[in-house]
Amino acid sequence: MRKPKMEWPVDPAAARGGIWCCEFELSGGGGLTSVVPPAGEDRARVLVRLHREPIGYVTVPMPTDPHDGSALVAVAWEQLHEPIQAHLRAEGQAATPVGGRPPSATDRCPEQVEPAELVSVVVCTRNRADMLAACLERLAAVTYPAVEFLIVDNAPDDASTRRLVESIQRDDPRFRYECEPRPGLSCARNKGLSAARGTYLAYTDDDVSVDPYWVHGIVKGFRRRPDVRCVTGLVCTASITNDAESYFDARTSSWSSRCAPQLFDMSPASRRGVLYPYSAGIFGTGASFGFIRESLIELGGFDEALGAGTRTRGGEDLDVFVRVLRSGGAIAYEPSALVWHHHRADLASLARQMYGYGTGLTAFLTKLLTQRSTLPGVLGRLPAGAVKLGRIRLDTNRRLSPGAAAPPGMLRREFAGFVAGPLLYAQARRRARGNGPRSASPPTPPRGTGR
Repeated sequence: MRKPKMEWPVDPAAARGGIWCCEFELSGGGGLTSVVPPAGEDRARVLVRLHREPIGYVTVPMPTDPHDGSALVAVAWEQLHEPIQAHLRAEGQAATPVGGRPPSATDRCPEQVEPAELVSVVVCTRNRADMLAACLERLAAVTYPAVEFLIVDNAPDDASTRRLVESIQRDDPRFRYECEPRPGLSCARNKGLSAARGTYLAYTDDDVSVDPYWVHGIVKGFRRRPDVRCVTGLVCTASITNDAESYFDARTSSWSSRCAPQLFDMSPASRRGVLYPYSAGIFGTGASFGFIRESLIELGGFDEALGAGTRTRGGEDLDVFVRVLRSGGAIAYEPSALVWHHHRADLASLARQMYGYGTGLTAFLTKLLTQRSTLPGVLGRLPAGAVKLGRIRLDTNRRLSPGAAAPPGMLRREFAGFVAGPLLYAQARRRARGNGPRSASPPTPPRGTGR
């Protein structure tokens, strides 16, 4: 089959560098759109979608008119021919001529989700009302009709978040303010769990921009199989304009680049590599994940010794993924549960985040090593895990955008976190026990990762 020739109108004024992160719906007649406007970048990384389903990425020179998608059609067919045709076959459409724009979705389109269950969306935040405002504006545009939005203000220093949410609530009663006085992301997420009314919970962060169909994607994941207890989604990079954003994009590609749905469970057929199911990053991330509310309560919610706002600074999402799997549930990775993450744009913030990634990972592993049910399995995987950690520099540098440089010291900060994590987990565990019982929270403490 003859491939269409790529002819791309390049913007001669785009010389600042950087990558414009955007998306393009292949069907219809629209152009490129983004959550961050173009600002002189010299390339565009385009998430190609078909009837809302993420198909894959293409990278092209910055176009003269970013809102004209006509030239991108041929590029998408050239690089993503197989997944495009697979989608069309799945909904019973006849093969579209290569290079043409497919017709609108049919009733058999896999992205069609009939809204039924109430979904409780939980956003946890602390002292970032300005950033939160943009997040809530995007949430208000979510198209799923049966939804409530719980904004959990975690140990706030002022009333700015309360005022923001209450001002929105006057016009949109779907929004509700909750306050969790105990610091820690896991405490805030557990507060959202106890306050939620929905069948499903969908968690996201205040530094993301959700796709209008994000909640549809979460619900779609739960309908893939009856034993799905957790759904994770595609977390796209919103902006790559400097080395800090480029480094984080390369370091976290496991949850920002995959466009094919996946199902994970504890069956031998699902095992992916020797580290499974303790593989960090393979299942997704807490910036876009959902749970069946009753199942998460049965698990005991989130471990309050892990996560941002505690001494461990992270690891709570890794922990709950493993507990879901070891309790007999499945995890569905659903790319259409899509959000855009705004990375740390300065090196100091990035260094703090990489240190937290390090402490969170080894705090999570320390928890596993202190439990009889998981100790043997984790010990047996430590050599392979050490090899993987040793490849971080090589793998990250290989994925860096062309022309970008790895900021100095980031790997050292992450490894310093690896070293500190076990002691920090012990300290956080003692502090969590001293916090006393949760107020109006799930009745059972977090269980171990096995029964």
